[in-house]
Parts: sequence; structure tokens; C-alpha cells
Amino acid sequence: MVVVLTDEAKRLTEAWGLVMVSLCYCFCVGRLVNKGVKRLILMAPVMILFFLVPLHLTTVHTIGTTGFFISWLANFKLYLFAFGNGPLSSPNLSLPIFLLISCFPIKVQQLVVDNEPKPKPHSAREGSLFYLVKALLLLLVIQSFRYIHLLPNKAVLLLYGFNMYFSLDLILAVTAYLVRAGSSLELEPQFNEPYLATSLQDFWGKRWNLMVSEILRPTVYEPMLRLPVLPKKWAYAPAALATFVVSGIMHELIFFYMGRLRPSWRLMSFFLLHGVCIMAEISLKKAIRRRWRLPTIVARTLTILFVFTTGILLFFPEFQRCKIDQKAFAEYAAAGMFFKKSVVGYSR
Repeated sequence: MVVVLTDEAKRLTEAWGLVMVSLCYCFCVGRLVNKGVKRLILMAPVMILFFLVPLHLTTVHTIGTTGFFISWLANFKLYLFAFGNGPLSSPNLSLPIFLLISCFPIKVQQLVVDNEPKPKPHSAREGSLFYLVKALLLLLVIQSFRYIHLLPNKAVLLLYGFNMYFSLDLILAVTAYLVRAGSSLELEPQFNEPYLATSLQDFWGKRWNLMVSEILRPTVYEPMLRLPVLPKKWAYAPAALATFVVSGIMHELIFFYMGRLRPSWRLMSFFLLHGVCIMAEISLKKAIRRRWRLPTIVARTLTILFVFTTGILLFFPEFQRCKIDQKAFAEYAAAGMFFKKSVVGYSR
């Protein structure tokens, strides 16, 4: 497995090298071609290539990260850029900044004004101690998988949820540190204490995977609102559902990258269910006009219970079906062995 990781490092370098060259081409297209369909056509080969890049990789961690950053975020940003919208459309972007914003969830507002004080970092990202605690919890979760044969399957699926949350948050934290070290940019926080969500709308719109919300809003939700065939009063409902449909498709794609199995559409079912429930939630809020609301502790409990219950039924089983759990833990073990050999070799 150590040899596999060494080969994967080479593959990752090749893949991201190709991504950078392709983005340099898109940067030039943006400077030479006016926004519109012509620019989109010229960048379409790059967008198609970005959907294929994860297939060059073999480990679930590099595949998942590259699929999320490049196949999803970068492609959606390039689509917006083709029509003069989105974070890549600022006329003052240099090539290095363009590359960073394309690949990572960048808070573009940090670029605009240098003299204004920077906003206070979000409470979910206060200091290294917070991430140290999360890293320890992730290690505890990983160690717990040694005893999955003693646990009921529902408990194992619950552990997948914790592992996914801690892993994603820590990967983004490391990415944020690297980007901040090389530039003045600030990465968009991916998580805002999702365990404190008081509704599904709060969970998906303000607390979980925030960069995805920021990208889906201008690419899917807002265009749907502007469709003339939809009554303005009720356009939010199909717009919200369409957003979750696109999110479901992209999740199915990323799991296909990692498992290389035909989609079961459980993930799509998960996001469709949540989309329909959010439609109902928004309609209910409009009907009662905030005249009545659940106590905060009750709302938080019901929200988290619903998310975890539907996750256990529809989302987390895909980790087992695609054998992502087995692959990930083999990679953890190989990385630990590689680190141990490196430390022992260095000490000698």
C-alpha cells in the first residue's frame, strides 16, 4: 500500500498540473473573449476534462478532494465565469489569484478592499485548539472502526457520518492554512457548527458545506427563480428542489469516482427528500408568518435527528456499498506506516 501511495503522489501531481495548465488557458480566454456563449464553448473542453480528472486517481481521499474541488466547484465557477458572473469575474484578478479561486472555496470579499478591517473569523473556526479537538475526535472515530464487528450496523453508519464531518472539516482547514500561508486570501468556511441547526433550511443554507450553497445559488437557484413560466410567488419551491437535484447528481458523481460502481440513486433520493422537506418548511413558515416557532432545543434536536435518520437510511450506506470505508482505512494505515518508517529512517 505504501507503494500505491507513492504512485498516487505522482498521479496527483500529474492531475493537478493538468488542472493548472487548463485554468491558465481559461484565464487567457477570459481576457481575450467577451462573456457569453462563445466563451463557454471555448472553455467547454476544460470543463469536460475536469469531470475526467478524478478518474486518473486511485485513492479515495485524493479522488474525493479532487472531485469536490475540481469537478464540482471549479466547473461551476467556470460556468459562471463564462457569462461574466461569479468569483472569477473580477477584472482585477491576477493569474495566481485566479488559480486559487478556481480550485478552492475562496472568500472573494477579502480581495476587494485592503484598507478595511477584516471581519472576525467565524466562531466555528476559532483557533487551532478547535481543530486539535476535532483531529483527536477523528482519530477516536477511526480507532472505533476496529470494533465494528461488535457494533450494530446502524451504529457503524453513524460513525461514517462523524468520520465524514471531521475529515471534511480538517481537510478544508489544512487547505485554508496552506492558502493563507501563500496569499492574503481567506477560505470560505465549509461548516458553521451544523449540530446547532434549528431547521433544514438553516442546516443546508447556513451551516453545512457553505461553499456549495454559494455556488448552487447563482448557478441553479437564482436562474430557476427568473424562469418566466413559474409564478413569482411560488418559484422558490421548484428552485429549491432543482438545487437539491443538482446537488444529488454531483454527490452521485463523486461517489462514482470513489467507488467506480453504477449509482444506486440512494444519494439522489436523500437530497430529493430533503429538498421536498425544505419546500414544505418554507411554505409552513410563510403560512404562519413567524407567529409561532418551536423552542430552540426542540428544533435543534428534531433537525439533527432527521438529518442523521435519513443519512443512516439513504446516505451513509453508500460508503459500504462502494467500499469507501475499507479503502479509506487502508489508506490511513498505509499513511501511518509511511510516516512511521520516515520518522524511524530519519532518526537513524
